[in-house]
This record gives sequence, structure tokens and C-alpha cells, in this order.
Amino acid sequence: MTDSNEKQKMDSLEPGFKKMNAIIKQSTVIEEGIPTRYHLTTTDSHDQSEPYKKMTFGERDKTKPHKTILMVGETGTGKTKLINTMINYMLGVQREDKVWFEITDDQSDRTSVHSQTSITTVYGFYPQESKTDLTIIDTPGYGDTRGAEKDKEIAMNVLGLSKCDDCIQKLDAVCLVMKATQNRLSDRQMYIFDAVQSLFGSNIDENIVLLFTHSHGAVPKSALTAVKEAKIKCAVDDKNQPVYFQFDNCQGETFLPEYQMVQMQSWNLSFKEITGFFKFLDNIKSKTVKMTQNVLQQQMQLEAKISNIKSHPQKIDLKKKELKQTQKDLEQHKKVVEENKNFEYEVDVAYKDWVDIDTSVAYKAMCCTYCEENCHYPGCWWIRDLSWCGMMKDEHCTVCTYKCHYSKHVKEAKIYVIKTKKEKRTNEALKKKYDDNIIKVRDGESVVKKLEEELQELEKDKIKLVMDAFHCVDKLEMIALNTESLNTLLHVDFLIEKLKEINEPEKAEKLENIKKRSGEEKHRALEYINKHATINPSAR
Repeated sequence: MTDSNEKQKMDSLEPGFKKMNAIIKQSTVIEEGIPTRYHLTTTDSHDQSEPYKKMTFGERDKTKPHKTILMVGETGTGKTKLINTMINYMLGVQREDKVWFEITDDQSDRTSVHSQTSITTVYGFYPQESKTDLTIIDTPGYGDTRGAEKDKEIAMNVLGLSKCDDCIQKLDAVCLVMKATQNRLSDRQMYIFDAVQSLFGSNIDENIVLLFTHSHGAVPKSALTAVKEAKIKCAVDDKNQPVYFQFDNCQGETFLPEYQMVQMQSWNLSFKEITGFFKFLDNIKSKTVKMTQNVLQQQMQLEAKISNIKSHPQKIDLKKKELKQTQKDLEQHKKVVEENKNFEYEVDVAYKDWVDIDTSVAYKAMCCTYCEENCHYPGCWWIRDLSWCGMMKDEHCTVCTYKCHYSKHVKEAKIYVIKTKKEKRTNEALKKKYDDNIIKVRDGESVVKKLEEELQELEKDKIKLVMDAFHCVDKLEMIALNTESLNTLLHVDFLIEKLKEINEPEKAEKLENIKKRSGEEKHRALEYINKHATINPSAR
């Protein structure tokens, strides 16, 4: 056929078919049939140092409206198919076109919790055919078997993305994906949705929507009851009922001719609902992630303070031991030193060793190499830049002794551990120490007194750490959407005990009230976290 004939044929085709044909040319066939499935050709980018990858279709037009949504759900709920439903809607695909386009990669389509990718995928979808550009943040495997620590990394990835991608400075919708057949949230699902809500500030509840999959169109009464019982916060309609959309999830599957009626029903339901979802996006006001950053930083600081409180007794015990040994040495050898006799003796000397992390506790820690201290361990999440760490303020650490610049810190799979070793000393060293002590006594400051003052400072530091941790909880109460977050409840009992130790009963009572408000479902989810909090090294 000549070029002229080919052009005449193309001009005679329906506009819709010609549009689909243009998109088909930017795709590769996955499976022939009705519909024929195509994979869109995307521009992929993934920096190995960052735990997310970006897949882009088309070029962003900054004159167009732009929407950013976050997709969250347990493995196997159908997030992948929902993402592809969204992109087909935006491309204007009709059932009669007998085509189906997919943007998701093969790995994101896996349902096994062991095989699923552990990095967040950002889909930048900028088709010429759509009046709106869309960015979809697809979080991997929330609540999978690799443990609660993995979910913290996912949370931190969202913060990292907001710092390095212009498209993710705001969110238009947070989509909680669950099956319409669900009649009760399992402990695992309860944990998943709590973890998501714990990411955000109190201003985003009206942007959270429920997406029910595996639906046949009936009102999902049981699933809605489960959401209500679990106290999931989300957008509500004018009747104060949760905003939700339902999808069958099989309209993109290839059907034999005799099953086309089933496909038509699936198509009609899903595209009616996806139209409603995009109308919701058009009408809702986007929210900046600035408050999300504040919430995450408060959560990280709380975990770091709790970790430091737990390690503090060791510092106090070592200082007490040093004081006691110094007093004993001075008393025991006072006469010998004065007589200038030769002798040798052993003492226990404390030192810091940099050792490998126990992978059942954490992946990595942020440590100060100058102070030789663990500033953020455990609970140190992924960050591309150490200055972003929640322990940093004005580029300086808020935890280590000398409040060092972030450049003095490293993030490694190692921590500092205090150890002791035997060290031999002679009477000459002791005599010098004793003579120096006599001089200092004349100046009103003995070695013993100095050690006593250092011990008092450590006790004051303990009080400050406990109060700082309480203030983190107090701040989260004010700014967080989820005021009884599982991340907070994990530490409440320990913090209540420490507040009582420093004689702060009113603050302890406030935490008791948070615990009481949380309800039975949260306590079940806490058991889930405690059971799955360890990290499987093979998942790294």
C-alpha cells in the first residue's frame, strides 16, 4: 500500500481508534486477546543510593493541573490494578477500544510478600491526551513479613521524596486500599492503616479516601463497619459517612468471547467509580507535606530519646564505679604513696568500641565520630542527607555531647559500645594523681568532688531526656492526625515508669489517658508489632 493510501485509511478511522493507535506505538504487547494488554514505554530512573525509583510516561506540562496521590495497602489487595485503571481512565480508553494499557512494572505486580520489591515506586504520568498530569506514589508491602522496621523505612521514603522531587511537595489524596469483602481489620491491617495515618498532620484527614477492591457494586457494609470500629480517619460526605470508591479489578484481564458480559459489568462499575474518584481529586484542596515532615521528625526524636534513656543507666553505673574505685584507691594507697614505695596495681578502664549492629534490632545507626556516641539508634530510617535526620537542628545534632555538626556524623551498620578492660598502673601514676588531687583540694575542687559533680550531671541529663521524650509525645498530640499512634503507644509504658521515677505524676497520668483512649484494636495491633518487630537480614 502506498503512503497516500495509508494516509487515507488512517484519516478514515475513528478519532478514538487513531488516538489509541498513537498510544499503542508507545507500548509493547503483553498479551493478545480481548482486550489486548500493552505495557507503556516509560523513562525509568533509579539512583542505587535511594530506596525509590521513578517511572515516567510523557513530558510534564507545567501549565496543566497536577495531582499527587499516595497508594497504600496490604500486599494482594490490588493496588497495581488500581493504578492501571487510573491511567486507562486518563488516556480515555473505552471498552470498545479492546485495549488495556499498563504502566506498572512486573515486580510491582507480584503478590508474594517475600518477592515484592522493597522500594517505593513513583509513577509520573503525563499523557498529552489528559487534561491533568498525575504522580502516583506506590508504597511497597506495607505490613509485609519483613517486620515493622521496614514500614518505618517506607514512611521515611515519603519524607525523602518530598525533599528531592518538586512533584511531591503536596498530596491531593492518600488512598487506603482494602478488599470490599473485608468484614474485620486484622491486627496486621490495623497496623498498616495506623502506620499510614501516623505519617500525617491533623490537616490531611479530608484527603484520605477508601478504595475497595474485589467489589461487585453492592454497598460494602461489613468493610465500612470494620473501618469504623478501627477508628480509621478519612474524608466524610455530607451525611458524615466515609468517602469510598469501589472497583472490580478484572476489567483489564483478557476474556474469552463468551465471558464478555462479565467484563462489561466489571468495566462499567470500575469506570463509574474512577470517574467519581477523579471528581473528588478535582474538588479537594491539596495539602503540603510540611506538617508530615514535622510529624516524622517528632516521631524520630521520640525514638532517639527513648533509646538514649535506656542506655543512660550504663553511663551512670560506670561513673559510680569510677567514683567508688577512685575513693578506694586514694584511701588504700595514700600511705604507700606518701612513703614513695614501688608497687603496681590493676584498674578497670572504660573504653568505646565500634561494633557491628545486631540486625535483629536495626539496619543502621547514626553515630557521632567526634563524641563517639550513638545519636540515633535504633529507629534510624533511610535518609539521603544526614542533615535531614530528625536529630538535626540547624545542621547540628541535638543528641551528642558536643552537639556536633552533621558532617561529624556517619550512618553505618555499626554502633559504639562501652566496654571495660584491665589496665596496669604504677605508684608513680597514682602518686601524680594523688598529688594533683591534694593541689585541687586546696583549690576547693578534688577529683572525688569532680566525679560527684559529673554523676549529678548525668542524673540531670536523665531527667532532661525523659522530659524531652514526654514533650515529643505532647507535640505529636497537637500536630498529628493519629494522636494515639502505635509508634507512640509502643513507648508509653516505659515513659510512664520513667516519669514516675523523676516525680512527674501529672505527666505520667496524661500518658495513661492516651493509652486508655487507644482502644482494644490498637492493643491487638501492638501485639502484632512486637511479634514482627525483628528484621530479617535476608530481606535487605
